[in-house]
Amino acid sequence: MDLLFSILIGIIQGITEWLPISSKTQVLLSSEFLLGISVAVAYSFGLFMELGSIGSALIYFRHDVKRVFKERKLLIFLVVATFFTGLVGVPLFLISDKLLQNAYNPGIPMLVLGLILIGDGIYIKFSRQMKNREFKEMSLRDMIIIGIAQGIAALPGVSRSGMTVSTMLLLGYKPEDAFRYSYLAYIPAALGAVGTTLLFTKHSISIVVSQIGFLGIFTALIFALITGVLVISFLLKIAKKNTVYFIDFTLGLIAIIISSLIILGI
Repeated sequence: MDLLFSILIGIIQGITEWLPISSKTQVLLSSEFLLGISVAVAYSFGLFMELGSIGSALIYFRHDVKRVFKERKLLIFLVVATFFTGLVGVPLFLISDKLLQNAYNPGIPMLVLGLILIGDGIYIKFSRQMKNREFKEMSLRDMIIIGIAQGIAALPGVSRSGMTVSTMLLLGYKPEDAFRYSYLAYIPAALGAVGTTLLFTKHSISIVVSQIGFLGIFTALIFALITGVLVISFLLKIAKKNTVYFIDFTLGLIAIIISSLIILGI
């Protein structure tokens, strides 16, 4: 297979993982078109591609990762959020294969998420009760809510970063913390997603390996990693400089545009 396709898919993964447009869906559609593999196999490949994005997060947040072993609250947050992510996400992952074999359009939940983000922005803009909270103020309840939101993203078309970032913004956390701790929570959740993929879809993964080859997969993962580091850096800079409602409006608009193209089949 032409390595150009692997590079393109890697770049798509590296960009879309950190935006509210469901990297699973973008990699699924691009893999189906470029590689000619079935939707179900492409979905498994998209989850397998998470390894590149995990590498991006580990590199960019390496200092935060070290904090896990020193700060009890950060460790508790990751454990609680990951537990509830798995509790919700694994069953949803197991039904995803059946959904993709029927008339399930992944653009629809992405469109709904875009509308939620814009609604979130409107609420934050005009609410007088919204706070600019920091991570150190996070309660156990908030950790559970964030974990559940992340677990829902196991469904095709639902963006993990869109779900967690918007949830944290709605809970009143400042944008920089919402992005940073959403991305940190992604690391153990994505490792679990990869493990689940390997455990339950061994046949699909073997097909991906046979059609793409180890070189093609490795190339895609490297480009996903490099692109991801650049995108994370860019988004965190935006989060520092802009207001919450502006970020919600922007992310929501991106999700609506992309989902509309998917629904229309463009």
